[in-house]
Amino acid sequence: MNLSIGIVGLPNVGKSTLFNALLKKQVANVANYPFCTIEPNVGIVEVPDERLPVLAKIVNTQKIVPAAVEFYDIAGLVSGASKGEGLGNQFLSHIKEVSVIVHVVRLFEDKEVVHVSSTIDPKKDIETIETELILADLSTLERQKEPRGLASKEEKFFYQTVLKLKEKINTGIPARQVSLSDVEKDDIKQLNLLTFKPVIYVFNLSEGQLENKTSTEKLISTNYNQFQPTLTMSAKLESEIVTLSEDDQKEYLKQYGLNESGLNRLIKNAYETLGLISFLTGGELEARAWTISKGTLAPQAAGVIHTDFEKHFIKAEVVPFPLFVELSGWQACRDSGKVTLAGKDYEMKDGDVVDFKVGV
Repeated sequence: MNLSIGIVGLPNVGKSTLFNALLKKQVANVANYPFCTIEPNVGIVEVPDERLPVLAKIVNTQKIVPAAVEFYDIAGLVSGASKGEGLGNQFLSHIKEVSVIVHVVRLFEDKEVVHVSSTIDPKKDIETIETELILADLSTLERQKEPRGLASKEEKFFYQTVLKLKEKINTGIPARQVSLSDVEKDDIKQLNLLTFKPVIYVFNLSEGQLENKTSTEKLISTNYNQFQPTLTMSAKLESEIVTLSEDDQKEYLKQYGLNESGLNRLIKNAYETLGLISFLTGGELEARAWTISKGTLAPQAAGVIHTDFEKHFIKAEVVPFPLFVELSGWQACRDSGKVTLAGKDYEMKDGDVVDFKVGV
């Protein structure tokens, strides 16, 4: 399971600059004018996981395979995008493919970088994007036809959910904030509604705003607290430190009171927002992290590695990562009786080191 993140926002808010920083290389075309990004730039970024090198050393392997995140740099939306303004329909369709939306909001002032509406107004900017996504969803809902004749119970239930969503979204409420039962949520997934996707708001700061951390955080909490969850970072700063070593990056970030890069914080926030965790496997071939949802049972986790593993699952040997490190590997864990023999009802936990036993 790869996590996919779509970076959206108005033109010239720093989306492509952030994308470049996240990928640690200049792959997006950054330019000081709207619509410089015509196709969504897609990049695969490794999920930082300090456990993997430790695991690799214990199991004596040189190959490390981290979990991965797909980032989509989606071109700037403008007012009227849902009706095709500014290549809007093309860009809105790209958002349908992602798991979570990162909405980049411009807080920095820079006379050299033009704003699409000439003034910096984060609340208005957020509402502009949200409105376009809502209008696109309403268009999707309007296309759903009322079941006629010998319609099934399921078809009638689905249409009632459509009507419920349409009523709420028409009042400006995004789909993710509409109270729906689990059955209704599962039923409506087929429509891939844009406002049903979780959103992380990233306020893009200047380095000066980053330095004045207390006053900047107060500004955001006072004026934009209704937009949650939020992250603050300077895309420009992130893009400038990509050539530094990991240790030098940490030292540089300390000047701004930061313990880790924007990439790490963003990925952790996305994992938390989507309810994702990672389990680990380790042997002579590789040390690897696998992404699953919280609550995933052992057979389904095995299926993430290979579909046949779920079908032929017998059991799993499981050791929490700290204990695996403390005892230095599988043999010592088995000898000391510290291995959990997990059956089909075992719920996977973040950091579980696992050896699946399958009948194939």
